[in-house]
Amino acid sequence: MRTLDYALREGWRGLRRSGVAGALATAATGLAMLVLGAMLLVTSNVERLMAQWSTTAEFSVFLRDDATSEQRGLIESEIDRSGIAAGRVYLSKADALIRFRREFSDLDAIAASLEDNPFPASIEVRVGPEAERDGRTTAAVERISGLSGVADVRYDRAWLTALNTGLRAVRGVGFALALLVALAAAATVASVVRLGLQSRHQEVEIMQLVGSPVAFIQGPFVAEGLLQGGLGALGAVALLAAGYFSGMRWWAGGVSAVLDGARLQFLSPMLLSLLVLGGMLVGALGGFVASRHAR
Repeated sequence: MRTLDYALREGWRGLRRSGVAGALATAATGLAMLVLGAMLLVTSNVERLMAQWSTTAEFSVFLRDDATSEQRGLIESEIDRSGIAAGRVYLSKADALIRFRREFSDLDAIAASLEDNPFPASIEVRVGPEAERDGRTTAAVERISGLSGVADVRYDRAWLTALNTGLRAVRGVGFALALLVALAAAATVASVVRLGLQSRHQEVEIMQLVGSPVAFIQGPFVAEGLLQGGLGALGAVALLAAGYFSGMRWWAGGVSAVLDGARLQFLSPMLLSLLVLGGMLVGALGGFVASRHAR
């Protein structure tokens, strides 16, 4: 405990002595954590929204006008046998017209002017979350499309698949970029700590001559890097929070409308803590690399 206290006190003194160089190292670590935090903020919200949209997945089976009740029964049996449905509703041609007039009241006059009902009967299927995740729905939709009496099947989930693919790409690029910036930040911290080590080389030599433990010699330099990384990460979290809440203040209504009522969320306390710990780890790594010259 005494070693840790000594290392932190001396590390703080070293950080204050480093001046502009120390501030640059702190900013470099903060930039790495800001990139990582922004990537986590985007991907966590997209993943949450995708999970929410997946639980409400639906597809519609449109029936031919000449479809018989036996054909409709076979279609419904195939839907039930597939195990993908969390529920299904039959919508007759008359029901479809009533829904259109209710949801598009401004076009009611056009619908009333038509001699025949142009809307097909359909079976609307609500897909279970498990079936959406394991891909059974796509196979079932292909089977149902080939059944007699089926005019068309609408399952507009291709955009979710594309979004998921894009999300994986963004996550990979984001992690790679954050790793590169973190390595650069660690190198910057190591350079700053090495400068402090050179300015204190006589003190270090005296400690070595009197037989001071390695932890007492290297500890302050590792602590200095750790403090630089921690302060940089805290700054990154503050900037990320300021940007997020400022954006939500101005554009919350527009974002909610685009996302159909869904709301974006800030990073959880656990992820914020991991960001700060990650910054401290990057700084400590840089300090450790530099302090090896003090042995």
